[in-house]
Amino acid sequence: MPVTSREWRLIARPVGTPTAEDFEFATVTVDDPGPGQVLVRNDWLSVDPYMRGRMNDVPSYIPPFVLNEAMTGGAVGTVVASGDERIPVGATVSHFFGWREYALVNADTAQMVDPALAPAQAYLGVLGTTGLTAYAGLTEVAPVREGDVVFISGAAGAVGSVAGQIAKQLGASRVIGSAGGPEKAARLLSEFGYDAAIDYRQGDLYADLAAAAPDGIDVYFDNVGGDHLDAALVTMNRGGRIALCGAISGYNEVGGAPGPSHLPLAIGKRINLRGMIVGDHLHLAPEWIGKAAGWLADGSLRTEETVVDGIDHALDAFTAMMKGANTGKMLVHLNHN
Repeated sequence: MPVTSREWRLIARPVGTPTAEDFEFATVTVDDPGPGQVLVRNDWLSVDPYMRGRMNDVPSYIPPFVLNEAMTGGAVGTVVASGDERIPVGATVSHFFGWREYALVNADTAQMVDPALAPAQAYLGVLGTTGLTAYAGLTEVAPVREGDVVFISGAAGAVGSVAGQIAKQLGASRVIGSAGGPEKAARLLSEFGYDAAIDYRQGDLYADLAAAAPDGIDVYFDNVGGDHLDAALVTMNRGGRIALCGAISGYNEVGGAPGPSHLPLAIGKRINLRGMIVGDHLHLAPEWIGKAAGWLADGSLRTEETVVDGIDHALDAFTAMMKGANTGKMLVHLNHN
C-alpha cells in the first residue's frame, strides 16, 4: 500500500539568511515501487553548507532546488519495498532524496552500503562525500607533501575535522585549524589531532595565524572564504597550494561577498588556487573508504556528529549548521513510529 510521508519544500528564494517563511512542511502519499525502483524509509539525512547555494536560482555545478517540490540531499535509509532484484528489502542504501521520510528511488541511483563496516550514518559523513572531499582536497587538489605546514578553516566542521587528521597521515609537520569559539578550538587539539588552534571569534586572525605558523603555510584547505582566505594568502609560502572547497562566510551575503584584498600576492608567491567539487574525484572513493575504514578501526581517525532528531526539525538543523553550531557532521535522525 502507498505510504504517507512528510517532506520539506522550498517555496520562496531566500534573500540573505533563509527564514521559516521560505519553506513548507508538507505531507504526501508515496507510491509503491515499479520495476527498477525501490522504496526507501530514510533513517538519516545529511545537512550541508552547499544546500544554501541551491536555494538561489542561479547556474551552478548542481541544479537549484525546484520551488514547491521536495528538496533533495544525501540520505541513508532502509529499503522497505523493491522492484529491483539487485536491491532486496532490508538493504541499507545511500541516495540523494533526503529532506523527506520516504523516498521512491530509481535503483540505479541508490548505492547499497555495509552497516557492518561502519554505522549507517557514516556513509553520509566520513565514509561518504564529506570524508572524500577532505581526502581529495589534500591529495589531488592541494597535495600535502612530507613536512608541509597545513592550515584548515572550518576545522571543527564535517570536512575540516577529518581534513586535519588526513593532513597528519599524509606527513604534514604542523596542522593549524580555525574554529569558532573556545570549546571548538580546544577540541581541535584534544580530539582531532591539530597542532595549533585559532578561535577566529577572538583576537586577530591575521596575527594569530602568523603566530601559529612562524615559518609560513604550504597548504590551505578553505571551507570559509572571506578573511580566512585573505589571511592564508598573506601567510602562505612561495609555491603554496590552496584548495577552494567552500566559502560559507559569504553564502548569505546579498550581492555576493567581497574577494580577498591580498589576492595579488598569489602572483609573486606563485600560489596555486584551485576550486574543487567532490563529484570530480569520485574515482578516489574506493581508495578513501579502504584507508578510512582502517583508520577508524585502529582509532587513528576520530569523527564527530551533531545529531538533530526528527524530520520536523530538519530546517532547524540546517539553520544551526549555517551558524556554526555543529561539531563534525550535522545529521538529522528520523524517528519512525
